[in-house]
Parts: sequence; C-alpha cells; structure tokens
Amino acid sequence: MVQPTYRHIDEMRPWSDREHRLECVAVTPEAPDVMTFTFRPDRPGVWFRYLPGQFLTLEIPARPEPLMRTYTLSSSPSRPYTVSVTVKAQKGSLGTRWMFDNLRPGMALKAFGPQGDFSYARHPGDRYLFLSAGSGITPMMSMTRDLGDRSPDSDITFLHCARSPDDIIFRWELEARARDMPQFTLGLIVEQLSRGQLWSGLKGRIDKAKIALLAPDFLDRTVFCCGPEPFMATVRESLSGAGFDMGHYHEETFHPVAPPPPIATADPHRGVEPSRILFSASGKEGACEPGHTILQAARAAGVRIAAACESGLCGTCKVRKLAGEVEMNHNGGILDDEIDDGFILACCSRPMGDVEIEA
Repeated sequence: MVQPTYRHIDEMRPWSDREHRLECVAVTPEAPDVMTFTFRPDRPGVWFRYLPGQFLTLEIPARPEPLMRTYTLSSSPSRPYTVSVTVKAQKGSLGTRWMFDNLRPGMALKAFGPQGDFSYARHPGDRYLFLSAGSGITPMMSMTRDLGDRSPDSDITFLHCARSPDDIIFRWELEARARDMPQFTLGLIVEQLSRGQLWSGLKGRIDKAKIALLAPDFLDRTVFCCGPEPFMATVRESLSGAGFDMGHYHEETFHPVAPPPPIATADPHRGVEPSRILFSASGKEGACEPGHTILQAARAAGVRIAAACESGLCGTCKVRKLAGEVEMNHNGGILDDEIDDGFILACCSRPMGDVEIEA
C-alpha cells in the first residue's frame, strides 16, 4: 500500500470545481434504512471547501440514463479531508436504494456542488435553535459539528423529532455533545414506543408547548428548521403564533417536482419563431420553442445538462450564459452574485431571443 504524502492544508488545493468525482471510503449504518456514505476526492492534494448545511448532487448509475439526486452534507467543513452524506431510503426510492445495495468503498460517483444558502455562516446569530425531524437532521448535524470544532462554547438548543428511539439518527453523538459542549442543550421527541421500551424524553408530535418547554428562550434565538413539510408548517405556526420574529427563521426544503410545463404564448396564432440556442462547449445548436426552457431545448438537441429538481431549487443545472437574454424564475437555487457573473439555471430559464450557453 502506498502511504499518502503528508501536506499541510495550505499546500493543497480547495475543492472548487462544479463537477467532481468522489471515491467512497466508508459506509456506516446509522438507523433503520439510514446510511452515511463518506467520500474523498478521487485525486490527491485536494481538500473540501463548503459551508455547513450545504448540499451536493450525486449522479447515480441506477438506470441507463443516470439519476441526479440531491443530498445534504452531514459532515463538517472544519474536517476538510472527506465529506459525508447521510441518507434515508424512502419507500419506492431509486437512487438512494441503489446506493444502499451497490455503493461500496473504492467506487466513485460524479458529484455537482456544493450549493445552498441554509447555513449559520449565511445567517449568523448569537444563540441558535436547531429544529429537525427524520433525515432533516443532516444540515443541523453539519452545523453542530462545525460549531463544535470552531466555537465549542456556542449556545445551541437542538430539538429533534423521530418516529421511535431507534430512529434517532446520530443519537449517541448528540448525547455526547450535550455532555461535552457547555452550552449545548438537547431535546428529543418520539412519536411511539415499542412494548417495554424505556424512554425518558417527550412523546408525541412537536407543538408550541413542547418547543417552549425544551427551549424556553426560543424567542431570542436564530432558528434553523428542516424536516417534512407538515413538521415545518407546525413549527412555523407555533413560532409566529408566539410572536417570534420570523426574520430570524430559516428552513431547508427540497421537494423534487415534475419539470415545468411550457408556458403558452399569449396568441398561439401569431406564429412566434423558435429561439436559436447555441451550445458552445458541445458545438451543437438547437431550437427552443416559445415557452420552453433552456433545459428542454438542450435535451431536444442531444446536449446533456445535469439537472435534479428541475424547479429552480437545487442549482444543479447551473450553466453560464455567454450571449442573449433569458427570463429566469428560480426558487433560490442560484445566488445574485452568480447571476451577475452570467450564470443561469437551465431548468427555469426561457430565452428571449437567440442565446449562447456554455454547455
């Protein structure tokens, strides 16, 4: 076995390309149907650069045409030599189930990212309240791990909801942090118990009373929330009903949807001509019908642009626009400075005349 050459981090290159290949180095069971997959760069001398709470998109070879699936990084950028995603295999899932059944150490996957604005680094506060349910714990764990390394005296109240005690992801690490971090308070809520199962925490579903009991000073905290939509809706209603300043509330949601339908032109009988789309990197040219997106035009022309959510949320389909104008209606998957640099999201950008794209 060839021993790695020791390098200080300032002698290494940051992971900053939009597209990467990651080599799996570990697969760790966390809870029923929950696994952590840990990766390293597939080339030496690279360290991972991202914000705690961000996500990446993995290209999964589960079908002849690869699937694009977006996962939050559960690892911390304060430990930059590997990254991890902690994923739950939902009923009927394709990409995640393929990972469970096939992904092993030594195998590599293509990845895109990192992306996302859901991070205490983007929305800092003096004191934090992390609220999560199920696999929504992953960005909270990334932020907790990062704060634990960078500022172990951070004031964090961490409330997590799970179906049962056995379904609490990262339970033992969270309980250890409650012992080791002087201002870390942990509250766990479960919906059900098995016969004879011991549990000293709260039982039921989250509500305003449980939040107030476990975090009595929640009105003075910066809140981050992630979980199923009904869970987050209850949290929003509980906080706003108690007079919480929702300007200090941040949530992460990712709900893949069907690709957006074409937008009908105001008068279909006017004979509006298709826009000409030049894909400079692939040397191809295509036509974009009125109301269609750049992504739809690329697929029709045989140009592959990676895409996951196809609703302007995840940022996977980000490409640089070299010429022309588009109308882009996104859902937070691109930052203002990226737009200023000429980037667009292909899934939600419709050309306003001829356009040239770096794809």
